[in-house]
Amino acid sequence: MIFTKRLRDGVRSGEITCSVRIWIQPRVKVGGRYAMEEGQIEVDSILPITLADITPELARASGFKGVVDLLKVAKHGRGENIYLVRFHYLPPARARRARR
Repeated sequence: MIFTKRLRDGVRSGEITCSVRIWIQPRVKVGGRYAMEEGQIEVDSILPITLADITPELARASGFKGVVDLLKVAKHGRGENIYLVRFHYLPPARARRARR
């Protein structure tokens, strides 16, 4: 999973632990680890949701000012299916230990 530069600090600090993605199908899997500049994120859950499920609270929890701000960057490709991805951050040292 790729995060815009302005969201990465929030992901690393643990302030951001979810992301709304609009894909054809999920591009990540539960338990999967995905590299960031430093460390990794590990996916805890993936839930299909609807546009109506994207509330201002969810947008803020995802690191955005509001729903419109989130929707401007949530779409990746031609997909129309909306997913809520919950994850946690693994700092570099923990990510290395987890691979062993």
